[in-house]
Amino acid sequence: MRLVQITIPTGKRETVTRALDDEGLDYIVTDETSGREYAAVAYVPLPTNAVEPVLDTLRTAGIDESTYTVVLDAETVVSDDFEELEERYAEEENGDRIAREELVAAAKDLLLSTPAYLLMTVVSAVIATAGLLLNSPAVIVGSMVIAPLIGPAMAASVGTVVVDDELFARGVKLQAVGLAVSIASAAAFAWLVKTVHLIPPFTDVTAIPQVRSRLYPDFLSLVVALGAGIAGAISLTAGISSAIVGVMIAVALIPPAATVGIGIAWGKPVVSLGSGVLVLVNLLSINLAALIVLRYSGYRPTNWFQLEEARGATIRRVGVLVVAIVALSVFLGGVTYDSFQGATTEERIQEATNAALDESGASAEVLSMEVNRSGGPLLRHPVGITVTVGVDDHDHPALAERIDRRVERAIDREVQTQVRYVVTDSA
Repeated sequence: MRLVQITIPTGKRETVTRALDDEGLDYIVTDETSGREYAAVAYVPLPTNAVEPVLDTLRTAGIDESTYTVVLDAETVVSDDFEELEERYAEEENGDRIAREELVAAAKDLLLSTPAYLLMTVVSAVIATAGLLLNSPAVIVGSMVIAPLIGPAMAASVGTVVVDDELFARGVKLQAVGLAVSIASAAAFAWLVKTVHLIPPFTDVTAIPQVRSRLYPDFLSLVVALGAGIAGAISLTAGISSAIVGVMIAVALIPPAATVGIGIAWGKPVVSLGSGVLVLVNLLSINLAALIVLRYSGYRPTNWFQLEEARGATIRRVGVLVVAIVALSVFLGGVTYDSFQGATTEERIQEATNAALDESGASAEVLSMEVNRSGGPLLRHPVGITVTVGVDDHDHPALAERIDRRVERAIDREVQTQVRYVVTDSA
C-alpha cells in the first residue's frame, strides 16, 4: 500500500478535494504555511495498484504540472473503508503493478553513479575471471551478486515505454560501457595471471570445465537470457526487490564476458568468439524481454500526444533487437545442431563399444568414455576416443583394435582409439 502526499497549489484545493471525493477516497488535508505558492497538502492512503488511476484522475482535473507529489510506502492502514477500496481496485487489470511514476523512480534508483558502476563492474569481472580459471562455481556466483547490470537494462526498457529519452540513452550507454569494461578488465587480469604464472603456464583454458561450458552456446542460453529479462521487468513492475533477479541477469552476462577476456589474454579467438556471441545474445535478449513485458503491462507516457511516439519507438527497438538476435542465433543454431549431432555420434560410439565387448567374450565392462572432437565452435567431428574398461584380472584380450573397427563402421569416420584397463574386484 502507498501514502500519496499531494501538495495543492493555491486556488486548486476545491478541485483536488472534488476529484478525490468523486473517487470515493479517504484523505486528510492540512494547510500549507511555508508561504510558497501552495495552499494545502493532501494525504491519501491507497492500495498500490490504485496510485496510477488516482494520479491520472488528478491530471485530468488539471493539477499535474504544478503539483508536487510524493509516493511513500505505507506499512499499515487500519480502516474498513480502505479494505473496501482494496477490493474495488483489486478487480482491475494489472492489479499488482506499481504506478508509472514509481516505475520510473525505481528504474532510476537501480542506476548507480558512473564511478560506482564502473568500479563494481571491474570488481565483478575480475572475480568472475578468477572463478573461471579456478573452476570454482562458488566464486563465479559471488561475482554475480555484486554485478550492477540490472539497472541499465531496466532503465533502457522503461525509458522506451514512457518516452524518457534521457533515461533510455543512459541505460544503453551504461550497458555498452559496462560490457566493454568487464571484457577489458577480465582480459587484463587474465593476462596478469598468465604472465606471473599464478596458474601452470601450459594450462589449456579450453579444458577448464567452467570456461568450456561457455564456448559453445546453444538455444538454451537464449532461454536463460529471456527468462532473466522477464523476471527483471516483473520484479520492477511489482515493486519488489530486484536483488535476486539482478544475480540472474549477471549470470547471463558477467561469466561470458570474463570468458571473452580470458580468450583475449590467452590469444585464443575460438574462446572469445563463442563466449562473445553468448554475451551479445544474452544482452539483447534481456532488453527484448524486459521491453515486451513492460509494454504488455500497460505502461504508457503521461501525455496522450506521446502515445504514438511511444508505440513507434517500442516497435522500432523491438524490431532491431529481434533482427540482431535472429542474426546471432544462426551461430546458436549451428552450435545446437552440432551438439545434437555430437550426442547422436557419442551414442553410436557407446553402442559400438558395448557390441565390441560382447563380441570379444571378455568379462569386461565400460567404466567411462571420453570422445575427443576437432577444434572450432562449429562442425566438430570425433577424432579419437578413450575408453576405460574394467576387467576381472590382468589376463584379458586386447580390445583396442576390435573397438576401433566397430566404432569406425558405426560413425563412418576414422578415429584413434585408446583403451585403458582397470582391474576391478567386487564382493
